[in-house]
Amino acid sequence: MTAGTAGAANTQRIREFKMPDVGEGLTEAEILKWYVQPGDTVTDGQVVCEVETAKAAVELPIPYDGVVHAVNFDEGTTVDVGTVIISVDTDPGAGPVADQPGAAAAPAVTAEEDEEPQGRQAVLVGYGAAPSSTKRRARKPQPAVPAQTEPVSVGLQAELNGRSAPAPVATPVAVPAPPVAPAASVPAAERPLAKPPVRKLAKDLGIDLATVAPTGPGGVITRDDVYAAAAPTAAAPVVAPAAPEVGVPAAAPVVAFDAARERRVPVKGVRKATAQAMVASAFNAPHVTEFITVDVTRTMKLVQDLKQDSDMAGLRVNPLLLVAKAFLVAIKRHPEVNASWDEANQEIVYKDYINLGIAAATPRGLIVPNIKDAGVKTLPQLATELGELVATAREGKTSPAAMSGGTVTITNVGVFGVDTGTPILNPGESAILAVGAIKLQPWVHKGEVKPRQVTTLALSFDHRLIDGELGSKLLADIAAILERPKRLITWG
Repeated sequence: MTAGTAGAANTQRIREFKMPDVGEGLTEAEILKWYVQPGDTVTDGQVVCEVETAKAAVELPIPYDGVVHAVNFDEGTTVDVGTVIISVDTDPGAGPVADQPGAAAAPAVTAEEDEEPQGRQAVLVGYGAAPSSTKRRARKPQPAVPAQTEPVSVGLQAELNGRSAPAPVATPVAVPAPPVAPAASVPAAERPLAKPPVRKLAKDLGIDLATVAPTGPGGVITRDDVYAAAAPTAAAPVVAPAAPEVGVPAAAPVVAFDAARERRVPVKGVRKATAQAMVASAFNAPHVTEFITVDVTRTMKLVQDLKQDSDMAGLRVNPLLLVAKAFLVAIKRHPEVNASWDEANQEIVYKDYINLGIAAATPRGLIVPNIKDAGVKTLPQLATELGELVATAREGKTSPAAMSGGTVTITNVGVFGVDTGTPILNPGESAILAVGAIKLQPWVHKGEVKPRQVTTLALSFDHRLIDGELGSKLLADIAAILERPKRLITWG
């Protein structure tokens, strides 16, 4: 066997599996646990590792049969999407790969480059892109010089945008450009590299990507780079030239007071995503928070009655269930609340569906999965999905898809004994309702002071979408339903 033949054989044998597209605008994931090691036999579809994105923990299946050739990263390592994390020898019977002449003569075939698997590519969310029906001829090798005349950023930016790189046949056109107008070609070649979600974030924060120092692979600008650039801008918006200097103290590391008694933990995963989302929401959406204290004695009695109802048998019935139903009914009475602000297009998007988010505290941090189309579900259906949502969140198995598309959210701070709070909106949502602890308090009822079960509600809303009158009506209706839960029927 010649060296060239051996190299080609090894190219077909070793299949590389890259960190798949995590979806939802996420660009990296942390490897939590490996289930296989080099030398282990694997089969197509077998789970080989568990990774944690900024939203959830996900198990990754390998798309090949064979023996694990190499595991490229240790547990606890954060890896960018598109990076090879494991390779598989699909023909172990042919002998050790290292013994094959010219084994390093050609790169291994990756899951994206392999032409044998048909159908959609594996991603963590959804089913990936449908295969193209267009037949394409195999690309011919291109001369080295024309290939170098095309700016690298053009192809890389196309990949970041989710498209294939420009066909090489267009590169000869760019060959004469440098001697004719070299200065004019520089801006196009140096156009900042960033994924569309990062570009939108920069636009929302008023950041010019040309001024952002990239830290991602290949000079790609990441979300963290944009946030870092936004900090000095916010500190000195008037004096633009001095912004980097003024912003240095804000971005400087925290000085240790007593390092021996301090612990430092890297900000990553859910905590990192939560921090970024809260900063973006707090500084993009003008928040207004209103409060109301309400007698929920009748609601608490209804909770006890429902627990004995045969239609609710086996379901978890608690005050949160009725608060959620009250919130949904109130939104139906004021549907203009259920909207989002599209800054890029300068439009308000009104939604004819309600995806109700439930803030859940998990060992990995705060996440907000949502119940899709919650507004059309019956009380038993709502109870079922609420129970499944909470259980899945506590197990750390919530999928990124379950945390996308929310329209409004409920956060139950009452379980911690807190009266209420001023919750921050989930990015892209219009309102969030905080439910405080339900306590026995003296209350004027039918002209007499009696002990009643009372709670305080707090509603934060985006003042761009919801004015004071509308927000007040929504909160008042929620309270009215909880005070007299029969309104779930008369208003629902």
